[in-house]
Amino acid sequence: MPLLYPIAPLPYTGHLVIVVASGVALFAWGSFVRARRQLLLSMARRAEAEQQQRVDEAKQLEREHIAREMHDVLAHRLSLLSMHVGALEFRRDAPTDEVAASLKVIRNSTHQALQDLREVIGVLRTGITDGNGDYPQPTLATVRELVNAAQAAGVQVTYDEHVDDVDSVPASVGRTAYRVVQEAMTNARKHAPGMPVTLDVHGGPGAGLTVRARNALPPTDEPTGVPGAGTGLIGMTERAELAGGRLSHGRTPAGEFGLEAWLPWPT
Repeated sequence: MPLLYPIAPLPYTGHLVIVVASGVALFAWGSFVRARRQLLLSMARRAEAEQQQRVDEAKQLEREHIAREMHDVLAHRLSLLSMHVGALEFRRDAPTDEVAASLKVIRNSTHQALQDLREVIGVLRTGITDGNGDYPQPTLATVRELVNAAQAAGVQVTYDEHVDDVDSVPASVGRTAYRVVQEAMTNARKHAPGMPVTLDVHGGPGAGLTVRARNALPPTDEPTGVPGAGTGLIGMTERAELAGGRLSHGRTPAGEFGLEAWLPWPT
């Protein structure tokens, strides 16, 4: 028969140690669970804040993009408007049909400019875009329309286009090329009114798209009466660089003002 030895009772201090250790363990576990819950909550809030920040930044970029597009459109249309008004001022003996045609262009340009202005003000106030493309989205194929409008307004424009496939030009490249041509003609009307403008657009996949513009400089540096902030060419340079291309401008050796832009066109 096995011998059974009585177990000596734990002293009071032993019981106290066990109770305290259990309490500390429970407190530590509770603190860990609470800290983990707070960490997860903090991470969730941070992720939500970062997501909201990304959304806000995307909205702001879209607003800036729309504002830039509308600035280009308004500058172009208002310069056309100013040129027609100036023509009426200096040709007071013009035939009635020419005056009527100029007044029609002035009315249409004013109406379109007001519509564009209302749109850009609304976008900048609310920051809300519906994504339906209501603001202008030009392409390289619409450059011809731009040239025709300038020619109808009395600008002497020579346009030469050698592009492998106009319809295959990437949308962003075509839009940038259109804005470069638009700014070149606007700049010519502002600083060299009445001077002929020569435009050349050529390129293809892999080689990129090149836009060249040049116009004769006026005989004097007198103000033309068309105000300008001087930021159009700066904005075009930035736009070309953002598209992965480059843009240069200045006086040519022939004494003309020249502008050349190159934009990448992937294969």
